[in-house]
Amino acid sequence: MSAHIEFDTVPQLFRRLCETYRDQDRTLLRYKEREDGWQDLSVGDVERRVHALAGYLHDQGVRAGDRVAILSENRPEWVVADQAAQALGGANVTIYTSLPPAKIAYILRDSQAKVLVVSVPVQRKKVEEILDECPHLKRVIVMSEVPEEAPEAYVPWEKALEAGAAVWADPRDRLAGIAEEVEPHDVSSLIYTSGTTGEPKGVVLSHRNFCSNVKAALERFPIGPSDHHLSFLPLAHAFERTCGYLAMLASAATISYAESVEAVSQNLLEVQPTVMISVPRMFEKVYSRVIQQASEGGAVKQKVFDWAVRTGKRHAREAQNGSAGPILKAQNALAQRLVFSTLHEKLGGNLRFAVSGGAALPEKIGTFFQAAGVTIVEGYGLTETAPIMTANPLDAPRYGTVGHVLPGVTVAIQRLDDNEIVGTVSGNDYPTRVTTGEGEILVQGPNVMGEYWKRPEETRSVFDPDGWFHTGDVGRFEDGYLQITDRIKHLIVSRGGKNIYPGPIEDVFKTQAWFDQVMVVGEDRPFLTALVVPDFESVRMKARDLDIKESDYSDEELIEVDDVQAMFDQAFTAYNRDASAHEKIRDFHLVAEPFSVEAGTLTPTMKLKRRVITDRYEDEIDAMYAKFERRGA
Repeated sequence: MSAHIEFDTVPQLFRRLCETYRDQDRTLLRYKEREDGWQDLSVGDVERRVHALAGYLHDQGVRAGDRVAILSENRPEWVVADQAAQALGGANVTIYTSLPPAKIAYILRDSQAKVLVVSVPVQRKKVEEILDECPHLKRVIVMSEVPEEAPEAYVPWEKALEAGAAVWADPRDRLAGIAEEVEPHDVSSLIYTSGTTGEPKGVVLSHRNFCSNVKAALERFPIGPSDHHLSFLPLAHAFERTCGYLAMLASAATISYAESVEAVSQNLLEVQPTVMISVPRMFEKVYSRVIQQASEGGAVKQKVFDWAVRTGKRHAREAQNGSAGPILKAQNALAQRLVFSTLHEKLGGNLRFAVSGGAALPEKIGTFFQAAGVTIVEGYGLTETAPIMTANPLDAPRYGTVGHVLPGVTVAIQRLDDNEIVGTVSGNDYPTRVTTGEGEILVQGPNVMGEYWKRPEETRSVFDPDGWFHTGDVGRFEDGYLQITDRIKHLIVSRGGKNIYPGPIEDVFKTQAWFDQVMVVGEDRPFLTALVVPDFESVRMKARDLDIKESDYSDEELIEVDDVQAMFDQAFTAYNRDASAHEKIRDFHLVAEPFSVEAGTLTPTMKLKRRVITDRYEDEIDAMYAKFERRGA
């Protein structure tokens, strides 16, 4: 299936969407108000707001190539602000709402943003702290109420729209024609990388980068005007921006914005989306709860559950090969009705498929959901690739891989020891059955960024003389499916010289009941250890079975209880039985505070900030190794 709208730039996409649907009262965006429930914005409603804000931005001096920053959670105003900037040939600078004031100031200064659009009071107050540090910032448009003693640069959202509508309507300005002058090679956005190490870099993405990626993705995935997406991943990230925003516009689908990440479960029931885009962590949490509920239902319920999972897996496997017979189909229908119908209801009851990205989806999670009748399509990419490079086919996903290369994109595997390219796969040759050895993943294509903003040396460091972008990820092709091993920068080199990728080891524990988060440690150490954040809900329920009065303990106290320590010790012992010597986990430390974006230990896309976590728990890590040194190990 191809894009529903023809386009080569983002403003062209929006204009043609409006031309097609503005007179049909078609709902484009939805949001929820506390008292009045879900509110619909038609294509015409959004278009009028975009034109009004574009008029205001132009009146404030925004011209082609200027940067307009957005500091906001997902909401219709984010789309309006983005499209208004794009309509003037400006570039959107995306800022995560989880960032502290100092990081926001850095991005505003580095990008030299001329205007900032900010949402709720907590974000507005961050800006007030750093406004004097951002000399290029001339105006701050505030979506929420502006206090009486606000800085002179502040202007309320509604006032900006009111003033801008008159500017847009003035025929002398001819603003409507500016969007047509935007070229595919022009800059559409600066997306600042999460910054797992050092200051974030601005990734310069053009209209060609975004638009080619959207059109390539829609060649593989059937999304159309009847689809509905619940958006909750941050629009500041390339994944949600391309897949959950631009691809939905290009499909003429409807987007509903979740009230918050915490409200997603309730919003799923209310919105009943047909398409869901998420990160693996959400699917892992759902899986853990389902497994836990089955184990608590008694022996009979557990047996029925296990039978349903086996039946679902077998049906998925044989249906994919075209060999599912009538008896198996009937058994699977019974399994879906008896066991998995509740899971479907929790996901809204209308889901056609889900997309997972941002981090590796454990194979066990993918196969379980497929057995339950929910197909999760895992993809792979980077901010620098706008972001999708590969994606599993909807009709033949292979879990444990990130699928086939997208149309127009070419991926190569370069051996780490001698830099020889051992295999090249073009998405235009889909499907292909290429198998290669392991090495760094390289990419070329219209989706690949042009540069890092104002960082020529760093730009040169990631492109080789042949034009390949070096991803820093390690992988191989198996029968045309790309399999990711880990990131080169995450590689642990033990004191004994062993190269160990922590990702696959951490994935082993992500699906186990007691584990919420885990990070493997071992760089320049004699062996591996782990920091573990328990799933306290599961641990407390197990504590009751062990006759531990868990209500008497805080989280910090509970993890010190001998029987709780023993639960995790048993899990690591079981893993170590089959692990190679250099991949065994010799000790672990339980952590009461979850790794989070707010605590600075996760990136906004939920990746571990390994260096930050290692520094924060340096004493605890040293104590684990000192314990073995005292024993002479």
